[in-house]
Amino acid sequence: MDIINTLFGIPLGYVMRFCWQLVGNYGVSIILFTLFTKIIMFPLSLISQKNSIAMIKLRPLLEDVRRRYDGNSAEIAEMQKALYKKERYSPLKGMLPLLIQIPIILGLINVIYHPMQHLLHLDTETIALFVEKTARFLSTTPEAMGTGAELSVLETAQANPALFTELSGLDKILQMDLHFLGTNMAEVPRLASVTVLYPILSGASALLLGIYQNRANVLQRVQSAASRWGMTIFLVAFSAFFAAILPCGVGLYWISGNLMSIPVQALCNIIYDPGTYADNLKHVEKPHLTREEKRAQRALNAKKRRAQRADKKRFMKTKDKRLVFYAESSGYYKYFEGFIDYVLNHSDLVIHYVTSDINDRIFKKDNPRIQTYYIGPIALIQFMMLMDADMVVMTMPDLEKYQIKRSLVRKDIEYIYLDHGMTSLHLMLREGALDHFNTIFCYGPNHIREVRETERIYNLPPKKLVKTGYPLLDSMLKAADALGDIENDPKKILIAPSWQKYNILELCPDEVIRPLLDAGYHVIARPHPEFVKRFPDKVNALIRQYSDSGDAFEFQTSFASSETVYTADLVITDWSTIANEFSYATKKPSLFINTPMKIMNPNYQKIPCVPLDISLRDEIGISLDTDHLVLLPAVVADLLERKDFYREHIAEVVQQNIFDVGYGAQGGGSYIVNTLKTRSFMNKQQSNSQHRNRSKSATDASDLKTVYSNEAPQADQPVLSTPKSQNEYLDQIEQRLNSLLKRMRDQQDDMIRQSIEQRLRERVKPDHKQIHPRGTWLLALLDDLVVDIDMSNSHENATQTTDGKELSDPHDATTQVTAPSTATESQNHTVLDNACEHTQE
Repeated sequence: MDIINTLFGIPLGYVMRFCWQLVGNYGVSIILFTLFTKIIMFPLSLISQKNSIAMIKLRPLLEDVRRRYDGNSAEIAEMQKALYKKERYSPLKGMLPLLIQIPIILGLINVIYHPMQHLLHLDTETIALFVEKTARFLSTTPEAMGTGAELSVLETAQANPALFTELSGLDKILQMDLHFLGTNMAEVPRLASVTVLYPILSGASALLLGIYQNRANVLQRVQSAASRWGMTIFLVAFSAFFAAILPCGVGLYWISGNLMSIPVQALCNIIYDPGTYADNLKHVEKPHLTREEKRAQRALNAKKRRAQRADKKRFMKTKDKRLVFYAESSGYYKYFEGFIDYVLNHSDLVIHYVTSDINDRIFKKDNPRIQTYYIGPIALIQFMMLMDADMVVMTMPDLEKYQIKRSLVRKDIEYIYLDHGMTSLHLMLREGALDHFNTIFCYGPNHIREVRETERIYNLPPKKLVKTGYPLLDSMLKAADALGDIENDPKKILIAPSWQKYNILELCPDEVIRPLLDAGYHVIARPHPEFVKRFPDKVNALIRQYSDSGDAFEFQTSFASSETVYTADLVITDWSTIANEFSYATKKPSLFINTPMKIMNPNYQKIPCVPLDISLRDEIGISLDTDHLVLLPAVVADLLERKDFYREHIAEVVQQNIFDVGYGAQGGGSYIVNTLKTRSFMNKQQSNSQHRNRSKSATDASDLKTVYSNEAPQADQPVLSTPKSQNEYLDQIEQRLNSLLKRMRDQQDDMIRQSIEQRLRERVKPDHKQIHPRGTWLLALLDDLVVDIDMSNSHENATQTTDGKELSDPHDATTQVTAPSTATESQNHTVLDNACEHTQE
């Protein structure tokens, strides 16, 4: 209380004393005090009004962000922050008048409970003497009188002045009147008293203010009716309760403050008129669900909880998980499908497919080697932290950047990223989106260049880059070939924009659609599925806008079939990847409208690679600026006229920019299979090595010699026996070294190389315990390594055939873009040379 008195009570006490001396009436001085505080706070009210108008200006943009990035809370927060900064909006500014009210109320309460200090300005010692005398008169103690001690002194002194004649300041106390309109302002309201009117009037004044603000306050006007009246009811209840538990003087201040806030709001609206933003003031009502829809929603939520609980438990109980795919929704399966089919056809691996879509079509597949799990977006955070598998494949970037982290329980998991489009990684992904992946599937040379340049510019450790095709393109090629050549009359133009901000359907729909209709083309507008889902009001407005166009115009909102994509004569888009897919699959040109570019990484120009999204625009078609759309019909006619040229040219572009066209899953699929087989093989070898070492420790030298003598040798591997002379010993070493070096020179698997090097280093240590007959331990080791490499090569050969035939792919199916192997080969020679030198010593 001393802090409150010092910080708020004393300053406001001077203001209250001035008002009291000015009017001579305690109640009127409280009203005047309220007026002064409103005047003092008026600049803050103006700041709050201006801030509210800024929010109204931002409202359509914020609604657009919320819809456009629905489900991505991190992106929404980032975009909101940028918009707030641009318009200089701060949520704190809107709360300033309310926040300032708190110290004013605390100070006023302190003033009312301490009138002798703040209004009469009696010194502390005098006040203490009055309180002590009053306490003795009332048969109590000063401590027991509490915060209302000074009020008790006033009441006692005015009723019994003779008790305090020897104390100075009695005359001031006798002259002070705390009454207003027949009520004592220091009294707490009671039901059996007229003072009960103060909480009632306080609630009534709050109701009046709430009704006015619902119509005049810019922020209140955009709220739903339920929100507006909910807030009004809360303020009424709070005001009445607040006035009922504190002295009547506080209730009088609250009543006066509520009533004075009405003209303050009116004056703010005059100075900063929100009327110019009337279109933004309309409340966007959310669609009301019917009772059946609500019941269905509850049933779906319950189904999700049950499935997630059971699937999470089943996943965690499954041991030795090798391969996990994660999909954000059902639509992502098509990007995995080719690789999954390859793995199923070329290995015995079990695939664990995790999805955050309860209706994912993967659940309809009946394959015992595909184990499916539903994990919702929230539970996914913990689920990924507890991931236990050898390999995780995903199309979701930004690993470790936001809520999805690498596993905390296993540090050796290989995380593989594969993109869901044939676009440039450094433009269409956020900065650092791939930093925490181990391996990247590269669909074309541009991916390799972009990743390697990113590593160089940001000084990042090199990743494994796997050259692989784009399986979805193979599916589209087959679909286009199945339809054959189609001659449309009139020519069919497909407008298929992205759903980013300022796409064609938002920025310039009429400038694109009308000229094409006037030129006699059949126009199909096919908005992005996300645009249809997130902006149904915009879609409906466009449908109404072109409803008079008849059969010449078609607005397609069903995406069950892609037939319109393959049968169109020309695609018009902005920055959507549908142009790549359409032109690559049909060999027909695309027309690009240069709307503001879709940029996920504002620092993409740090990477000295021109994004494919930019360079291809004038390779597979023509790009047109928005201020040249008057030329659109002529450009379309020219593209259609040159279809034969584009057929040949686009076929060349595809071969130049996409690996493994026609068998796109082979590169990535064989990498997955071979890597996991090699990893399994190495784990088994490590286990066998440990078991062999234990067995050798328990076997004496003569027994070991007998065992080796009875083993069947490999084709180019001599039987292990104790050399009879140094020359014979060196001849055997040379023979084994030549055999081993040949295999290591041909060996492409880095994990095998590293394992061999590690085993050699361990065995040539001077303090290594020798358990073989003298001089034969190195021979045994070299023989083991030869066998290891032969076994590994047999695994690889088994995976390099399809339907029993050798692949004729011009690219190595599992080629990793890494540094040349010369250094590695040299290092292998050095390790083996050291082994020989140590043995000779």
